[in-house]
Amino acid sequence: MNAISIDIGGSHAVCAVVDDRSILASEAVSVGDARCFATLLPDLAAAVHRALGSCGIASANCAGIAVSFPGIVDPLSGRIFSTPKGKYDDSNTVDLPAWARESFGLPLRIENDARMALLGECYCGAAQGLDDAVMLTLGTGVGGAVLSGGRLLRGKHLQAGLGGHIPVLFHGRACICGSRGCVEAEASTWALPEICRAWPAFAESTLAREPVLDFAALFRASAAGDPVAVAVRDRCLTVWASGAVGLIHSFDPEVFLFGGAVMKSAGQILPFLERYIHTHAWTPWGKVRILQATLGSDAGLLGAIPLLTETRL
Repeated sequence: MNAISIDIGGSHAVCAVVDDRSILASEAVSVGDARCFATLLPDLAAAVHRALGSCGIASANCAGIAVSFPGIVDPLSGRIFSTPKGKYDDSNTVDLPAWARESFGLPLRIENDARMALLGECYCGAAQGLDDAVMLTLGTGVGGAVLSGGRLLRGKHLQAGLGGHIPVLFHGRACICGSRGCVEAEASTWALPEICRAWPAFAESTLAREPVLDFAALFRASAAGDPVAVAVRDRCLTVWASGAVGLIHSFDPEVFLFGGAVMKSAGQILPFLERYIHTHAWTPWGKVRILQATLGSDAGLLGAIPLLTETRL
């Protein structure tokens, strides 16, 4: 089965043609103004046409369009309800299904980007063939998704399983969602610079000389033994692990996946998370398997077929 898959991020989008579990062609689109979604649509349409042309497939031979989007969305109506402040502020006024019909003559389904990544991993990645899985995606923010009994868990208001906004510190840092002490507020790429600069002795740390304070810089400095970097790293690892324990107690998965760009430093991350989770998670039946997601940035694109063929939304 062929399908068009679009993965939309804050700085760029990727438009692809997929054939079941393979990506046949893809085209990247730079997002000039992430506040305006409507102005991005012509660029997305052009990129999709280029991808279709490069693999010689007509849109009429595709089952539909699957869109991975960073916000709260309704996969049935195609409506976008909410996005992080300052990102695609007009998106709740955009009629994506109408755009898909007018541009390609195809039906469209949309899903939250973290859920799409989990769909991809369960379809042809680290959790292939499993019915009960939870995933945290560690990147600019922290995304979360749950597959329970073989179905994505969405909830009454489409917010179920958003693991990045589980509070781990009730008196903690302000989060973009309006709460405090969320996993994302305490250990995400957007929060990391402020966390580091507020750390005692930061000025003496090699981190103070990094041009970009991201997790690549943090794990590089911690691997070299910088004491501030080690302390901040271990705090972030504990935040992620604590959030994971809460999700395990809530949803009882057989496997817990960690994905996202931060997992490029999996060697420093996974052993710590596995030790913490297996020590603190109450699972008298045994131990949840802790795995690294395997599909990388392709996970959301490869969630297209399972989303389009999902019969009960």
